[in-house]
Amino acid sequence: MMRIDILSLFPDMFSGVLDASIMGKAAEKKAVSFHITNFRDFSANKHRKVDDYPFGGGAGMVLMPQPIFDAVDSVLKETDRTPRIILTSPQGKPFKQKDAEDLSKEAQLIFICGHYEGFDERIAEHLITDEYSVGDFVMTGGELAAMAMIDSIVRLLPGVLGNDTSALTDSFSDGLLEHPHYTRPADFRGMMVPDVLTSGNHEKIAEWRHRESLRRTFSRRPDLLDGRKLSEIEEQWLAEFRKEAQTTDRTNP
Repeated sequence: MMRIDILSLFPDMFSGVLDASIMGKAAEKKAVSFHITNFRDFSANKHRKVDDYPFGGGAGMVLMPQPIFDAVDSVLKETDRTPRIILTSPQGKPFKQKDAEDLSKEAQLIFICGHYEGFDERIAEHLITDEYSVGDFVMTGGELAAMAMIDSIVRLLPGVLGNDTSALTDSFSDGLLEHPHYTRPADFRGMMVPDVLTSGNHEKIAEWRHRESLRRTFSRRPDLLDGRKLSEIEEQWLAEFRKEAQTTDRTNP
């Protein structure tokens, strides 16, 4: 069973997310256990302060190293595992599906959620193993980023989704966005499901899904195709998509 520890000044933020839907079911199935620590409880200051003004001056407050180091030490005493210690930060490397896949193989993860202006740099230099960002924007704290990463990791654990093949076809799992999905009815207000999906021809369906996955990636996230090694059929499809796009541009000046 994976163990996930979360260090946060606002532990109540996690109860609704971790207790509901797939996260809650994963805990019920004992695929994962969640442990939340308020690192304010480890403050050595009589006023329970965890932040202070930055050396050298400047706006904002900086989280002090002592409460966070002590909180991590306390967590490490509870297990005999060697966890990955993750810092949520806008300065971290972009969190990708591959990162979720790698982290899902770990026995224990510790997420440290920041607030205020940031962390004392000694936390990043001497405590954490990974620093991730969920996007090029700044939030008031790291809790929402941690929730997003935890969700993407836990859903990959064996048995969590019920159908283990579901995660294999997700967007980004093979470097492409996922193909479109349809369900009943086949005819809704004159809007029809593509015939191939109701044909029963699994080979043709697989080909259509692959093609549409490539089309959607070309249309919405062409950057994902940079450096991708394309098969001969993918090259042909991309040539068709480019030609279609050029035709559309000419007809819609």
